[in-house]
Amino acid sequence: MTQFLKITEELSVPKEDLHFKFKRSSGPGGQNVNKVSTAVQLRFDVQHSRWLSTAVKQRLRQLASGKMTREGILLIEAQRHRTQERNREEAVRRFVALLRQAAHPPKRRLRTFPTATAKQKRLEAKKRRSTLKKMRSRVRLED
Repeated sequence: MTQFLKITEELSVPKEDLHFKFKRSSGPGGQNVNKVSTAVQLRFDVQHSRWLSTAVKQRLRQLASGKMTREGILLIEAQRHRTQERNREEAVRRFVALLRQAAHPPKRRLRTFPTATAKQKRLEAKKRRSTLKKMRSRVRLED
């Protein structure tokens, strides 16, 4: 039976679509770092995922552009912790956070215009600045 990783109420991803690769870490661990492959690389094929809508895939591509390959595979690396299991949990946590962010479309920005008071203040500030600069100029003496 397939287990699903719940992202949001509407979105779930099967755990079998997450692929983990382990390598040696450059993080903390002393001599342990040189012997044990604790760093985790999570791989998820965004391009061919049936579980993500086109809109979510597109937002994910924008959000994680530096973490995606040309083929559309999302790579998340975790090596902060000393154990493989904690690094795996960290990678999954970051993956879920990234997908949650991509699942919620950003609010559209409403165009706003400066108020009349703001325009007036801006013009007054420009006049003060202009007067100040004029006072710095040389004074001409007339005969």
